[in-house]
Formats: sequence, C-alpha cells, structure tokens
Amino acid sequence: MINAEVTKSGNESALSTIRKFSRRVQGTGLVRTVRSNRYFARGASKIVKKKRALKLIKRRQEYSRLIKEGKIAETPTRRGGGRGHQPQTRAPEGAPRMAH
Repeated sequence: MINAEVTKSGNESALSTIRKFSRRVQGTGLVRTVRSNRYFARGASKIVKKKRALKLIKRRQEYSRLIKEGKIAETPTRRGGGRGHQPQTRAPEGAPRMAH
C-alpha cells in the first residue's frame, strides 16, 4: 500500500495543497498502475482451452457428417478477394435499387 501525505504549510491555499497532493500521487505511479489493471483479463487455463478445442472439433465433425448426409448444403469456398475487392451483387430484375 502506498501513502501520499501532504500537509498545508503556512499561508498556502487549499487549491495549491490539492495540486501538491496530485503531483505526489502521480509521482508514486499509483494512478498508472490502477489504470493498467483496469481492463486486465486473466488468460484461459489449460483445461478451459482443451475443452473449447474439443467442442470445436466435435462441432466440425458434426457439421461434416450433416453435409455428407445431405442435410446441409455445402457452402461454396471463397475465391479471389485481394485488397479492396468488393463482390459484385446484382439485384433481381424489377427490384427497387438501394442507395449506398
């Protein structure tokens, strides 16, 4: 625990005492430390990672099984798509045009 203590000296105003306190606190690095820990998220444990990986494998196997049985239509593989590539989508004939 870090203590930052300031005493009012002589004819000093309350505002300057507060300023002195702020400088002292900032010098300790306490504010920086607290802010750095603000959004800290603990990493997942080995067990949690393994369970997640096993679920993913199971889900992929189930999906491929459903594709083989013909219950799900296989999604086409993506092709092309360098930088700035926009897919050309065309509206059906007679459909109202939408502004981008």
